[in-house]
Amino acid sequence: MWATFSVVLLPLLAIGAFGYFWVLPHKARYVGSLVDVDVLQRVPYAAAAIALVWLLAVLAAHRLTRLHQASSGGAKTLSRAFTSLMCLVVALPLMVGGWYAWLTREGIMATAKDEVSATTPTLPAATATEDPWGGRNRINIMLLGGDGGVGREGIRTDTVIVASLNVRNGRTTIFSLPRNLRNVPFPATSPLAKIYPYGFNGNGDAGEYMLNAIYRNIPALHPGVLGKSDNEGADALKQGVSGALGIPIDYYVLVNLRGFRDIVDAIGGITVNINRPIPINGDTDRHIPPTGYLKPGPNQRLDGYHALWYARGRWGLSDYDRMERQRCALSAIVAEANPGNLLLRYAGLARAAKKILRTDIPRHLLPHLAEVALLMKDHPLRSVVFQHTATFDPNNPDYAYMHEKVRRALRPPRPHPTLTPSGSPTGKPSKTPKPTPTPGEGVISTDDVCGYHLITTQPASPY
Repeated sequence: MWATFSVVLLPLLAIGAFGYFWVLPHKARYVGSLVDVDVLQRVPYAAAAIALVWLLAVLAAHRLTRLHQASSGGAKTLSRAFTSLMCLVVALPLMVGGWYAWLTREGIMATAKDEVSATTPTLPAATATEDPWGGRNRINIMLLGGDGGVGREGIRTDTVIVASLNVRNGRTTIFSLPRNLRNVPFPATSPLAKIYPYGFNGNGDAGEYMLNAIYRNIPALHPGVLGKSDNEGADALKQGVSGALGIPIDYYVLVNLRGFRDIVDAIGGITVNINRPIPINGDTDRHIPPTGYLKPGPNQRLDGYHALWYARGRWGLSDYDRMERQRCALSAIVAEANPGNLLLRYAGLARAAKKILRTDIPRHLLPHLAEVALLMKDHPLRSVVFQHTATFDPNNPDYAYMHEKVRRALRPPRPHPTLTPSGSPTGKPSKTPKPTPTPGEGVISTDDVCGYHLITTQPASPY
């Protein structure tokens, strides 16, 4: 039995040592392989080949060291059982690893289809790995929440968030835009700027010319205006958001909000602070009251159904309250994305993602984005919310003000020199107290917004 055990143990020790002393210190170099479709395609076959060779080695060791014919039946049974256990120890991890690789590739192929887009940036070819970002320090990804529910024509993107990622260090700032933003401008180089020189507006229902209507209405009103595109709505909205924020929008990720609960359930739930009663169901426009409320409390564990209403509940509350909760839900999902949890729940997460995600991010960029995502874990998300204040009105927005807010938010932080007892600066950066921003005006950490700050009042009736 010792020979059989050695055939299993020694390779495992070698693999463990390689992982600990080489892979972990250089994990940024290898994390991209987890979403590289070419690598993932080969993994199941490689795992099967390794498993076969390893199993043959285990069986050969057992045969060479099998017990003498005179040995008792119990000893022989124990030897065979031990060998079977060693075969399982060898084969099971490799089989699971190969299966996960196959699921991952299927999910990527289903969601990142290398869409034809009229608005994606020109970056180096897929073979250029030295700097896939072409010298850029930032990439801006538009995150959309759409719901094409029963009784609704097309998709309205009621959630519009832009994540601006520093691809060098992973620092990320997210910008939340109100769904009712009016007169959305398009970049001067866009064909839509000629059609809407004063921003996206027109005659008729004002609701059809808000930010959340661009995705649905531009393709219907002006099909093909942007050129070849597999998703004209997303391309139009990327240009609108680019004009509103004053930064290029490189890619989009669309999440069907009806499937958001599947994602949360797939990762085992999320933990959030609930600061006030949040309505479940209810429709303000149709005068339908909620059927219940999420109760306030710190560190509330929510399943997919309740997490969906945590992110969507709006009856008696403002869009801006909902926008803040959506950012908190996003942060909570990121917090759950630890390796152990992902490994345990991977199959369900992969199945859910295939149903609800769509993106124009090229597949060859996913490994490089995975490396950036790894860096993101080292920094808190910073956020800017454009909500109704004394200085900003989404019904009559000052886009120059928005551009300046974005520019300031993305400006690299400067170190503040400290004073020595003699009053002279040391030149070394020191920690300064965080400012208390006016709601909607400052750049703040989601850790601050998403803390527990109890509000005891029930949402007021909107009628």
